[in-house]
Amino acid sequence: MAPKKCPETQKPPDVAVRLKSKSRRSPQELETEAKKLRVQGPELSRLQIPPRSSSIIKDLYHHKLGKASWPSLQQGLQKSFLHSLASYRVFQKAAPFDRRTTSLVWHPTHPSTLAVGSKGGDIMIWNFGIKDKPVFIKGIGAGGSITGLKFNHLNSNQFFASSMEGTTRLQDFKGNTLRVYTSSNSCKVWFCSLDVSAKSHVVVTGDNLGHVILLNTDGKELWNLRMHKKKVAHVALNPCCDWLLATASIDQTVKIWDLRQIKGKASFLYSLPHKYPVNAACFSPDGARLLTTDQNNEIRVYSASQWDSPLSLITHPHRHFQHLTPIKATWHPRHNLIVVGRYPDPNLESCVPYELRTIDVFDGSSGEMMCQLYDPGYSGITSLNEFNPMGDTLASAMGYHILIWSHEEARSQKDHERQ
Repeated sequence: MAPKKCPETQKPPDVAVRLKSKSRRSPQELETEAKKLRVQGPELSRLQIPPRSSSIIKDLYHHKLGKASWPSLQQGLQKSFLHSLASYRVFQKAAPFDRRTTSLVWHPTHPSTLAVGSKGGDIMIWNFGIKDKPVFIKGIGAGGSITGLKFNHLNSNQFFASSMEGTTRLQDFKGNTLRVYTSSNSCKVWFCSLDVSAKSHVVVTGDNLGHVILLNTDGKELWNLRMHKKKVAHVALNPCCDWLLATASIDQTVKIWDLRQIKGKASFLYSLPHKYPVNAACFSPDGARLLTTDQNNEIRVYSASQWDSPLSLITHPHRHFQHLTPIKATWHPRHNLIVVGRYPDPNLESCVPYELRTIDVFDGSSGEMMCQLYDPGYSGITSLNEFNPMGDTLASAMGYHILIWSHEEARSQKDHERQ
């Protein structure tokens, strides 16, 4: 029997012909279309970038004089940033793995350094701001998929990793395992998610059977409970109140817990039911909101004032496919913006002909589409998208590729520095 094809490859003959004719356009025509898409997107009447703020310096001056409120200043800064997004393009790329990328995380203090993990268990520590070769740590191959990565805030040359190999561990940049926090010793149990609190010195990890394990950074297990009926796809500690934990599961629920009051699987503060399995649940940088991504077409935003009811619900195509790294929406670290990759779904009414696989940026309060990023040279599905802590550089995982996006001025400056 012939292998089953990925849904997007099953196109009727007439569509295939039209796509072929479209591919014969000149690079200049594709460039023009891409710029138009970054400003407006497929539905030109709906997607618009706010006008550039008249003067950020003027806004700051008025704020200092008490003539402008902090929210209005933030709004002006966000408008200015959204305007700059129109010029974002891929300026560096890497494809170091023989299997697809499954995890990525930025270094908390080095804005041009990130760690990336693959389905084969390989890990690359990449400082794209220098000419030196990236650090490459070889994995075990099949069955070693890296499911979570976090840098150690207490030691900038170390990182935590969870994997399908059946461990959650602390490693250094040379590949040495410094501590093993969890080990399943079974091919039937593996770890799917990871988070770390430097302030409270705790490590939390979730497995494929629904268990969540809390340990201190010295390796002592504090508790191990089955909190979900199925795989825990994501765990996240609140950045401001790190005793608050969110867990997302393919059992179609997200649960919020108070780590100080864990007594059993029923001791959650809130249970947030979803229509489909959930890929991710992450708190906003200020800890006041929670962003969830399901495995079909919903992105939800919850607020601390009312955790049990979504503040906004965004319909967005990012359906699950077996051979695709699950798509996860993330927050921008400095603005109230949501970033997520698009996997066009012909079954959605909003789908348009030849819809592109863009990176979509939404307003975190209104759920309104603000901008779409697209580079004609990289038209695949970007499953993972995350801005660095400075908020000016975007890293994307697209199949085997890691892409670094930045705006024109920053690209020119970085290219000059490297020379």
